[in-house]
Amino acid sequence: MRQLMLWFSLLALTLLSGCGYNTFQSQDEQIKASWAEVLNQYQRRADLIPNLVSTVKGYAAHEKDVLTQVTEARAQVGSIQATPELLNDPVAFAKFQQAQAQMGSALSRLLVVAENYPQLKADQSFRDLQAQLEGTENRITVARNRFIKAVQEYNVTVRSFPSNLTAMVFGYQTKPSFEVQDEKAISAPPKVDFNAPAK
Repeated sequence: MRQLMLWFSLLALTLLSGCGYNTFQSQDEQIKASWAEVLNQYQRRADLIPNLVSTVKGYAAHEKDVLTQVTEARAQVGSIQATPELLNDPVAFAKFQQAQAQMGSALSRLLVVAENYPQLKADQSFRDLQAQLEGTENRITVARNRFIKAVQEYNVTVRSFPSNLTAMVFGYQTKPSFEVQDEKAISAPPKVDFNAPAK
């Protein structure tokens, strides 16, 4: 009887150590840390926008539509509550991702407008803000890549045997990750017209 109890104890210990529960805990914490860094970089970008808009407004006040779009995009991003629960809600996560994409698009349009104003491009504060924005966009890319990797590892664990059994018991589900917003647009080959006049 004692040997049977010992055998069952060893079997239970083996099953518990291989069930993946601790792996879920460490991967979930990695996702949270990666997500916090993504949010930190997005916040950095949002904090730069008022100064950037003010600087551009000083030189290009009649570009009201573009300035309004940037301001509205920032407001939309700020209205989304980026809580940890967002990571478990694919619909809310998609809305967050869409708002951030609109923000990036609006900022791109603002920088294109700035190209039309030589005095603005020469302004030191604008150049500093532009450099900070470019650096922030790079940091966002790095943070998003780390988050994507953490979610990928977690999702593989959720879906792999035998950890998928633990996932079912404890209610762990796959988490959404960043996706390309417009796959058709990036998969279309660029149009090159060699007959167009040089600028």
